[in-house]
Amino acid sequence: MAKILGENVRKTRLKRGMTLEALATEVGLAYSYMGGIERGQKNPTLDVVERIASALDIEPVSLLSRPEE
Repeated sequence: MAKILGENVRKTRLKRGMTLEALATEVGLAYSYMGGIERGQKNPTLDVVERIASALDIEPVSLLSRPEE
């Protein structure tokens, strides 16, 4: 699940033209922690998932769903 979340965050962030640092700042997380989320190495709380989704202007569930292939 952490890997799916990370891939979705990274894909959406890049689509929005945001840097990792800009997203981390907007969400209120350390740059290194945000990078860990994108690499699937961190397991954020649902509150953090909601804050990331808000910063990316998407629904939180879309960050947790497997990408359609």
